[in-house]
Amino acid sequence: MTTFDHIVRFFRGDEEGASDKKAFVNEALLMILARGTSSDANIDALEVDTVCRIYKDATGEEVDAKDVRVAAISDLFNDASLDRYISKAAGKMSLDERKMVVKALCDVIKADGKVNPLEADFFNGVVKAMGLGHADAAGLV
Repeated sequence: MTTFDHIVRFFRGDEEGASDKKAFVNEALLMILARGTSSDANIDALEVDTVCRIYKDATGEEVDAKDVRVAAISDLFNDASLDRYISKAAGKMSLDERKMVVKALCDVIKADGKVNPLEADFFNGVVKAMGLGHADAAGLV
């Protein structure tokens, strides 16, 4: 099971949490995508499967659907808002890494063939917290 050790340490003020950048980015990707599956209060199996596939493609590592569901409802965000968490994590990520996360989130949200207003709001919030513009989010730049 994924422990999100790097993310948790970093978010609690331990800069060493982000010292293994690859692990940090992988954990941030998984947390954001997992939260995307629950952004409309309905964790759809197709969205969870999409997270598993995208995560494998992006990292080369397997993630279990059960772990995605657990991450989707994680209490990691009890200490601060999701926006604050994402903004802080984005500060340790390159522009290309942030764009990759946003594109992956778009794929997860669209996986079930519909996008409701809660999902759109979540997506827009992630884009803003990542410090990306509209052109970045649309893949134009």
